[in-house]
Amino acid sequence: MRFYLAESVLRLETLVGDLEDATLSMMKQVSRKTKASNQTIAQDESGWRLAKQLVAVKAMKDIEEVLAGVAKNRPWWTNLLKAVDSRVDKALAILRPQCLTDYRILIASLGWPPALSATNVDKDNCMEMQNPLFLMQGEKKARYSQSFLVLCSLQQLQAKREARSSLLQKNHRACNPSDFNDVGEVSFFKYGLWPIDELVNPIALRMEYHFSKWLDQPKFIFALVYKITQNFLDGVENILQPFIDNAMILGCSAKEAWVLAMMKVLLDYLERQVFPALTKNHCKRDVDADSEVTSSLLHMVDLMIAFDRRMKILSTSGIHFTGSFASIDGFFPSFSIMSIFNDNSDWLQIWAEMEVKDAEGKLKPQLEDETSWLKVSSNQAGDTYYKEESFLFLSREDYKAPLIIDSVFHFAWAMIERGLSIPSMQRRNQFIGASANLFLSHFFTILHERSRDVEFMVVITDDIELLRLCSAINTACYCEHVLQEWGEDVNLLEMGASGDDSKGMFEDGIMVLVNLQTDCLEEILTSLLLHFDNLCWNYVQDSGQWEMKQVDSDGSIPDEDYLLISPTFMEALDMLRDRIQFFKQNLNPQNFLDLWRSIAGGLDHFIFTSIPMSNASFSSLGINQFRIDMKALFLIFKPFCARPEAFFPCISNSLKLLEINAKDADQMLKLLSQGHTVSEDCLRFQGLFHVSPSQAKKVLRNRMRGD
Repeated sequence: MRFYLAESVLRLETLVGDLEDATLSMMKQVSRKTKASNQTIAQDESGWRLAKQLVAVKAMKDIEEVLAGVAKNRPWWTNLLKAVDSRVDKALAILRPQCLTDYRILIASLGWPPALSATNVDKDNCMEMQNPLFLMQGEKKARYSQSFLVLCSLQQLQAKREARSSLLQKNHRACNPSDFNDVGEVSFFKYGLWPIDELVNPIALRMEYHFSKWLDQPKFIFALVYKITQNFLDGVENILQPFIDNAMILGCSAKEAWVLAMMKVLLDYLERQVFPALTKNHCKRDVDADSEVTSSLLHMVDLMIAFDRRMKILSTSGIHFTGSFASIDGFFPSFSIMSIFNDNSDWLQIWAEMEVKDAEGKLKPQLEDETSWLKVSSNQAGDTYYKEESFLFLSREDYKAPLIIDSVFHFAWAMIERGLSIPSMQRRNQFIGASANLFLSHFFTILHERSRDVEFMVVITDDIELLRLCSAINTACYCEHVLQEWGEDVNLLEMGASGDDSKGMFEDGIMVLVNLQTDCLEEILTSLLLHFDNLCWNYVQDSGQWEMKQVDSDGSIPDEDYLLISPTFMEALDMLRDRIQFFKQNLNPQNFLDLWRSIAGGLDHFIFTSIPMSNASFSSLGINQFRIDMKALFLIFKPFCARPEAFFPCISNSLKLLEINAKDADQMLKLLSQGHTVSEDCLRFQGLFHVSPSQAKKVLRNRMRGD
């Protein structure tokens, strides 16, 4: 091990010495030439200087190769790694600025930057003539190629050094050398390419002169950047791509590097000049000014999103991916103009607030129009905002939801789509939470207020108020469905999973909607049962009717379903059938199913406790009358299920007990008076699962003997 260490130290000392010698000799030459001329580097010196730069780059490559091996196999040699990195950093601090300076002087001597626009009719030929890179020949082209190679190599080496340092920190606590992974190929193209960035910088200075004149017309700023990018794109690719290939940079495209550099210029200008001006008056109370700022910022964001899309298409035009090349990391530019919000969360918050304010302003007229809260049939849905949008998984008409919800989800989804254009997942979550989620939360609050503005004690008899309540329930049910579908979207699901908790992005909103539906249905159920109780008060209180009942057959009731039904029970049944039919027509199927089953369960409990469990005595005629009345009740629910009596288990069990003959009833009473196990077995044997032994005994004892 000592021999290996000594060998590595000597090897590194030699390489670092070569690097420092090349750097120092180059600096001495610069010092001498500066005294002779502050403007240019003599042509006979440029080749010598490039040669020294290439020597320095070669030494750095060899140094990094040795250090990468040490980091992988001997990561505990931290002192050696730090010592070498320190000396390389000092040399690099001199080498990189000087290489950039030489490169800038070189491209300036070639006549760069060219004019920003072509005036000739033959634009393509004119652009080639105006592009100085097309005019490079012989020695000039060779020097430029070498200078380009030096900058690319330096950038690639810096990326590898940073990756190695990061890997060592990540694996610092590892004890086994085998636990360390190789740095491998490092992708740095997503940050841009230095020599192409240097070509763009002087063009940026010229563009900013025009930018300052178009602050009130930002579309011209985006148009100019796109136009210049497009004009020089093919020329840059044809000339510079061979240089990049010669530098052996895997997966790097001159076309994409050019597009990326132009986008960074625009991003820098927006961050320095445009957004500070757009957001500085946000806190003022001037309504008109605030409205203008909102419109301007939202228009700016729309331009940015459209620009990102156009530049991505431009950068990948003519590129076909096959095999493994389609998965090269960094091949597609990950850069986006929308990354301006990554480091400016206050601007992101302002944008979100403006999105909500704008959407609520557009929605306000519909909120105040009561017809917007009415459901529409499918053939009346021509005015919906998003009937062709891909996120509709089940139509609003299926849920009998009102027309206004189309607009609500149109605005909310537009916010989400714009939020998805933000590169940072954390910022995406922040924006969608502060815009779309907040907007939906405000709407759900309005929906809740509408559902609470009714008098529940009288709503059951008021069709207008009841229709309004059904509309709120339908809206909540449909919103719940859509939010669940949105939550299953791949992008949104990934964002929800990356949050601080495991809840989905729309989980809170869904819970609000579920609670709203539950509360409204419970209030309807309570009101209906109370009204039913009021209408059949005399019916349930007249216990004497069950002792002796004469069947009235005077023909005064034409409806066959109500033949022989107790007159005091008919009004309650009429009301029940009418209200259930109303809910069937105006409530969405999911909530209607829950409602009618709850109504059946409530009536089952009410009638069971009020009649069979009362102190009434049942004669044979009384039992027959009670059976007829209950069959009439069951028939109301017949359209919704094959066996409605199954949803009235207590009433059905009590009828079975009342209809048992006297001998069997006496036998059952004896068994029910024995132990708990015998009583339970007795009830199960008779198919009675919904009454307790004590309840069964009371029902059996209410039977009149010898009638």
